[in-house]
Amino acid sequence: MAIATGTKAPDFTLKSKNDEGLSDVTLSDNFGKSSTVLLFFPLAFSSVCQDELCSIRDSLADYEGLNAQVYGISVDTPFSQEAFSQANGGFKFPLLSDFNKDVSSAYDVLFEDFLGLKGVSKRSAFVIDKEGEVVYAESSDDPKQLPNFEAIKAALA
Repeated sequence: MAIATGTKAPDFTLKSKNDEGLSDVTLSDNFGKSSTVLLFFPLAFSSVCQDELCSIRDSLADYEGLNAQVYGISVDTPFSQEAFSQANGGFKFPLLSDFNKDVSSAYDVLFEDFLGLKGVSKRSAFVIDKEGEVVYAESSDDPKQLPNFEAIKAALA
């Protein structure tokens, strides 16, 4: 069961990779500035994950208009995530590597067994307000079920 709404979001610092190199991204850097959307996805280069992240890429202006920073999170390496983004025309929002699975565990969205692979993130979405409180949470055991993007936007409004 994913962490509940009304709770303080577990803070984290994860690696992201882009043309400039590796960088650290810390969730609490957004507190007081913007809301945050965390989109956990199972694996880079899978078709459903591609559909999800391309959908966010194509509607990113909607999230920016709601003063929200979007992050995609998976257990892939930052290098794989960068290649995945480039292969899809660039997502224009950071992909964060939870390679050590600490954040997926903290948010309680880690498959014990996913197609024989141990420790893969469940497809999940969280909206965190400017104060760091979780105001929307959804997680699915069905990796083909996309998040409810309209409910995410409504939680940001």
